[in-house]
Amino acid sequence: MADRYLHFTGTAPGRFLTRRLGLPRPAPLHRWSPERPALEGPLLVLTAAGSGLDGPLPGIGLKTVTAADRPAGVLLDATGVAGAADLASVHAALHPVVRTVADSGRVVVLGARPCADDHHQAAAQEALAGLVRSLGKEIGRGRTVNLVRLAAPSPTAAESTLRFLFSPKSAYVSGQVVELTDTVPRQPADPARPLTGRTALVTGAARGIGASVAEVLARDGAHVICVDVPRAQADLVRTADRLGATALPLDITADDAAYRIASTLPDSHLDVLVHNAGITRDRRLANMPADRWSQVVDVNLSSVLDTTDALLKTGAVRRGGRIVATASIAGIAGNTGQTNYAASKAGIIGLVRSLAPRAAAAHGVTVNAVAPGFIETMMTAAVPLLIREAGRRMNSHGQGGLPVDVAEATAYLAHPSSGPVNGQVLRVCGQSLLGA
Repeated sequence: MADRYLHFTGTAPGRFLTRRLGLPRPAPLHRWSPERPALEGPLLVLTAAGSGLDGPLPGIGLKTVTAADRPAGVLLDATGVAGAADLASVHAALHPVVRTVADSGRVVVLGARPCADDHHQAAAQEALAGLVRSLGKEIGRGRTVNLVRLAAPSPTAAESTLRFLFSPKSAYVSGQVVELTDTVPRQPADPARPLTGRTALVTGAARGIGASVAEVLARDGAHVICVDVPRAQADLVRTADRLGATALPLDITADDAAYRIASTLPDSHLDVLVHNAGITRDRRLANMPADRWSQVVDVNLSSVLDTTDALLKTGAVRRGGRIVATASIAGIAGNTGQTNYAASKAGIIGLVRSLAPRAAAAHGVTVNAVAPGFIETMMTAAVPLLIREAGRRMNSHGQGGLPVDVAEATAYLAHPSSGPVNGQVLRVCGQSLLGA
């Protein structure tokens, strides 16, 4: 269902009324398109507390400058912030430029990992997270603010992350903290189609977010295997045919699901595994029968655990591969009537945090998750009007996200250069007011 309020506020009467009544005025977001594939303007690079990176910034598609009247983005190097007194230099760097950032612009702060044996440095670096989350809520006009923590002084590991965050592909990602490892990233042969020659499998791909994920991965060059339940076969085949993909009707909870997936793979190998399939069976816990609980946990969590274990054990996921699971802000903040759903999605977060370091060490595979907020889909269109409007407005952008926002975040995590991104849960929620 279209967001009529967002459309109305873009009209002359809408602008007049919202200004007079003090109502929120969501800004149209600049999302990626072939016609507008990049932010429009330079990248302003600043430093705080005498920070100095070990090496030049990687190329991220924007011209870097040290002064600009209307920058498309601001990158603040705060890796050298080591105590509370250093935070004054962060304020001094950002204070004069925040209002000058272009509409739908980006602010990214580069920080360092908090040090376990230096509580002054840890306090100051954690303070940057509070700054970023608060600035993201006040900056407005479709702008975003995020923090990237480096594990080493070299910024090389941050290339794919900075390229994503300083692009229209991250329009609905704000207030996030991304921690990187010091893994050396692998560069794709074709930067315009980084997944060329790779095979990706997406569950729940017949429609909605899953179909959008499949489309974006195909756009980036992957051969996509689209999986969904047999009863959705007609929609599944239409999606696959449109993308030149392979349709695999399959109940992901079936005992032989992993075997059937492996037997479908070209050369028996997979490069990108996207666990997107999910269901809801909402009811308050006191009124929830056991079957509604188990159905949600089986589809949303147990099938992810079982399939991932089997495909890793058999070596079906190739070294350098990517596993991306779909969590939810419900798993972070909870939601009335969704104890089963929230439990399953919180379980995904637990899976990612535990498996990521072990999968990287044993298999050379990264494991991450996206956590969508209110996304405009057929599911959210069926939500009662007042609840739907609350979901749309209760975030820093004042509007719902689109399936493509989740798809672009998934493609970033699936990128060959995203090897340093591991064990992360990236919220795609417009910085929802729910949760951290």
